[in-house]
Order: sequence, then structure tokens, then C-alpha cells
Amino acid sequence: MTEPCRLIIHPLNRVVSVREGTTVLDAIREAEVQIESICGGKGQCGKCRVLVEQGTVKPSGQASGKFLSPEEIQEGFRLACQCRLTGDAAITIPVESRIDSPKILFTAEPGGGPFNPAAGKYLVQVSREEDLGSAFCSIRLTGYTGARPAVSEEVCRAVAAMDAPLTGIVSETGGYPEVIGVEPGDTTSRNFGLALDLGTTTVVGLLVDLPRATVVARASALNRQITYGEELITRISFTRDPHGLQKLQAAAVASINEVLSSLLASAKIQPGEITDVCLGGNTVMNHLLAGKDIGHLEMADARVSPRPLLFRAGDAGISVHPGAWCYCLPNVSRFVGGDAVGDVIASGMHESEDLSLLVDLGTNGEMILGNRQWLASVSCASGPAFEGAGITFGMRAMRGAIEHLTIDPLTCEASFSVIGGVPPRGICGSGIIDAGAEMFAAGIIDTAGKMVVGSPQVREGRDGPEYVLAPSDRTTVGRDIVITQRDMNYLMDSKAAACGAVGVLLKKYRISIQEISHLYLAGAFGAFADVKNVVRFGILPEFPESTVHPIGNGSLSGAFATLLSMEKRMLAERIAQGMVYIDLLIDTDFIEEYQAAIYIPGRRELFPSYYERERPEEG
Repeated sequence: MTEPCRLIIHPLNRVVSVREGTTVLDAIREAEVQIESICGGKGQCGKCRVLVEQGTVKPSGQASGKFLSPEEIQEGFRLACQCRLTGDAAITIPVESRIDSPKILFTAEPGGGPFNPAAGKYLVQVSREEDLGSAFCSIRLTGYTGARPAVSEEVCRAVAAMDAPLTGIVSETGGYPEVIGVEPGDTTSRNFGLALDLGTTTVVGLLVDLPRATVVARASALNRQITYGEELITRISFTRDPHGLQKLQAAAVASINEVLSSLLASAKIQPGEITDVCLGGNTVMNHLLAGKDIGHLEMADARVSPRPLLFRAGDAGISVHPGAWCYCLPNVSRFVGGDAVGDVIASGMHESEDLSLLVDLGTNGEMILGNRQWLASVSCASGPAFEGAGITFGMRAMRGAIEHLTIDPLTCEASFSVIGGVPPRGICGSGIIDAGAEMFAAGIIDTAGKMVVGSPQVREGRDGPEYVLAPSDRTTVGRDIVITQRDMNYLMDSKAAACGAVGVLLKKYRISIQEISHLYLAGAFGAFADVKNVVRFGILPEFPESTVHPIGNGSLSGAFATLLSMEKRMLAERIAQGMVYIDLLIDTDFIEEYQAAIYIPGRRELFPSYYERERPEEG
């Protein structure tokens, strides 16, 4: 039996022992250290750069030369997924590969009522039947109204062993009221719930005082699944590996428990005081958390139940009351999940006679069109580019990321703002959107997104023309931050997918851009992106008669609303069951709309101002 290899990971000084032959990326995962790995370890993104300081590692793939220069390889840089440990070693994760805490978007709190949470606490009145033995008792819950709750033998034994006063915990989440536990004393005023947004990148949580319907603490953490791949399809693929599903479920649970740890410490409460959990997440995320197989979600015609996923939080390993239920907002389709249903609830578009369009461009893109009478949805794989994924120097919205920029049309030099006010180490989604629009306006790229050779700040790079966004002396990575032609091709593909998806919805229902009264923008895209540049670049059409409404974290808002109201849970199910889903993978209209949108800005009918005012000669 071979001796384990010992890996020291700097700058965290983390030490992990693994089997010889383990990839450096897997060793980093084993140490629970977060590192960029958009492709999930397939050698396709080049983000998991490490510097080998001591020891030797054995190459296990051919991708390193594609992403690392000969000089960098000579210095000791490697891709963590493309090399294996052959002995003890020490590595440094450079700044561009580290994952720091990103900017987190929380949510607006719902006002008004009435509030009717699924979990409540009631004082217990016990009457014992002497002739049937002291363990038999009749339970009455003071102030409780409704169907008689189920009481397990375990609860009966607990009641029999305790002295009054006692508090019973009743939950209706499972479909029928049940007493999930009893506590000594009067704890009716201390009943808490957990609202979660389980995103592909981040997990955001609200600790809610259920009797008072107020938020008492907020916390967030990175989703530890990200080292297994940035995109949903990558994670679905990973579940085919032995124990892949269990690893992804464990990573999600660990992320939630990290959020919980912060919430509990902030509010100074015990885990058992949380009696209900509501979660907004996309279809893949909530299935992974529930431990359900998701292989079928790769199929274009995959059927997804519009019923909410329910499971005991304790069974999943979530550190709350072991009898508490976890309620996942219902899904619509394989890529329109409970997070999108939460967006609808947060927007209120389902209550209005006006036509509205809701757009949520996260790791995946969802668009929903309609009003109180009907709702139709599509999804597209456009979001990762607008979150920094797939771009050479792309990164999440965290310290060191360029978040907004302008380009001088004469010199083509960029001026930018950076999160944290520090020198940049990359560019995040809102900055990438600005870059696309500004590069087009300055003539650096043409209508097809191709760089104009000879433009100032455009040079020939390893992969063809590239635009120098920030020279090395203005960065923290010691290299020029550039946008390559390959980056721009990916960005053009993403923008065409988003605009094409909206075009399909408008075309199917014969709706013009002038008929849209409200444009709801969800998530970080809605909160931080410059809407003017979103339209200038052609990601979304013009909507001249619409009012723009950023709605924040709609997924979390939906989880919060359903945590406080059983009626909102029924509403969520009605929305999911009634929403039409158009699968763009098999829709012929999407090909036509995509091809029109692959140029800046896009189809004439969707961007009339551009053709009528900016480029009249093309009319």
C-alpha cells in the first residue's frame, strides 16, 4: 500500500493527505478550499491555475499548453485538474484563481399580511388515562385550530417523560398537520424559520421570526458545488460518476450549514429552534439537495413535476430541528425552476392585467412573459457569460472585479470602477456587458462582434486579436487584463441566445415591443447591469413603453413569502402548474431568432431606435 501524499495549500496554509495519483484539483476539493473551476475539471476553462512551489506533480492532460504560456509553465504554473500528485508537494493558489466572497444580493421583505406560516408552537395540555398506563396521554394544543394533528409514539413518550408546562411544535408542510416535537417550558414566542436561495454560485439565507414575521439575521456563502463545475449541465454530468450525486448533495448541505452557522451565531439561537425551511432554487439545485437523480434532465423532453419537493431537513443533514420539513418552491421544467416561480411572486406580474416580461440572467437565463391570465416561459444557456464565466479574465462580482467601464472613442482606452476600490484582477458580468456595448460604440468591434484590427488598444495575442482593457501596471495579477476575440465570440453567442429567447416569446404570442408595459429584471443582472448598455449591446430588445423594475433576489423573496404563508405556497403551485414552457432546444423559431440576434444589436423590429436614428443609412 502506497503512502499518502501530503499537499500544503498556500496562502491558506491548509494541509491535506490524499492517495498518490489524485489530481491537484481533487486534493484541493478534499481540503474544502474553493478554487475557480468553471468546467468542473475537464481542462476546458483554464481557470484552476496553481503555482507548484515544492515537490513534483505529473501531467495528466494536454490542456495546460492551451491556457498557460511556456514562460508560465517554466515558472511552475499548472492547471490543477491537469496534474496528479506523485509525492508530497506545496502549491500556491494565485489571486486570479481564488474565490473570495462575492457581492451578495439579498431581498426586499414582503409587507402586510395576513401571515400563516406552516410551522407553529402551542402550549400542550396533557390528560393522562390511569387505566391505560402512564405513557398514554391525550394532547390538547392551546390556541390551535384546524385538523387534528398526527402525533407519533416518539412524541407521546417525550410528553410522558416531561413535566408541564410543555410546548408542542406543529408543522403542516408535509401535507397534513403533525406534531414534530415537544419542548419543556413555554417556548411559543421562540419559533424560527429559514428562507434560502440555493443558487448555483451562492447560497443566501434569511433567519425569520415566524410569530412576528420579521427577518432577524442574514448570511451568505459560496455554493461548494462550484468546484465541480460552473454550469448546470456540468453538474448533471458529474452525477454519472461514482458517488457524484452524494458529493454534490453533501456540498450543497455543507454550504447551507455554513450559512446556518452564521445565522445562529448572529441571532444567538439554537438549531432546534428553526422549525421550517423554505427554499428557492433551480430544478437541478433542489433535486440535488433532495438527493434525487437528475440524469433525465439532460433530455430535451424531460418531464418535471410541478409539485414542490418535500423532505425532512434532518434526513438531508441540514442543521435545524430534525423533524422540520424542507419545502422547495415548485419547478416548471428542467431549466425553469422554483427560483423563477419565486421571481414571479416577487414581481407581482401574475396579478396584473398589463403585459410584463420578467428576465433573470444568472448562471442560466429564464424569461417569463404574460399577465394574470397566462404565463409562458423559456430558458437559455446565456447566463454564465454575464456572470464572468467563460471569459479569459472573467470573475464573479467580488473584490477586484471591474464592475463598470467606459471607453474613450478616440483613444479606445478604458476607464473603470472596481469592486473594493483596488487594482483589478478581472472583470465581472456588469463590466462585461459595459465592455461589449462600449467596444461597439468605439468601433473596436463591428456588428458581428469581430475586432477591428488596427484600432487603438487592439493587438495580436496568443488566440488572435485582443483588446487591452487594463495594462499590467494597473492590475494585481501582473498581466494585462484583456478581452480576446474568443471571449467576444462567446459573449456574442450568449447575447444572441438571450435576445433570441425573448424574440421567441414575442413571436409565439404575436406581441410587439410596444405592448410590454413592465420589464422585471431579477437577480444581480437586474441590480447591477446598466440597462442602457444591455439594450445597446442587444442582450434585450427595446421596450419603449415599459417601466423597468429591478426586483432583487426573487428566488429568496419567494422562499421568504412561502415561509410566512401557506396561501403563498398554494399560489406557487398554481403558477408552476399553469405556466407554459417552450423548450428552445427543439423549437424551430429559436434558430431564426438566434441568427438575427448574432449581430449587434439585433432584429430591426426589436431595435427600431438604432436603425432609425443611429444608422439611418442602413434603413
